[in-house]
Amino acid sequence: MFLADCQARLAFDLLANTWNAVVVWALRHGPSRPADLRATIGGISPKVLNETLRRLEFNGIVSRTAYAEAPPRVEYALTELGLSMLEPIEAFGVWAFEHAEEVMAAQDGFRA
Repeated sequence: MFLADCQARLAFDLLANTWNAVVVWALRHGPSRPADLRATIGGISPKVLNETLRRLEFNGIVSRTAYAEAPPRVEYALTELGLSMLEPIEAFGVWAFEHAEEVMAAQDGFRA
């Protein structure tokens, strides 16, 4: 049973947000600046990326490093906790790739 305070629900909530897993996956190769993340991901607004990075930082998934430079520079990187999410995200991506046609067929059948 998944109760409101269940630990499994915490994990599902982290993966349920559309952009969380995408941003984590985009950071898998190392630290990145927000503009570079947006270019890598595509289709994400600066506002949504900022909200996602803050949410991931709040949950201990990413770390933020601000450099005292002119102009200011900020980089985000996966923490150890964030790195531990890569395997489940990859597994879910494989599942999606293998079953996307079945899901789309079910959606089409439902609409009909």
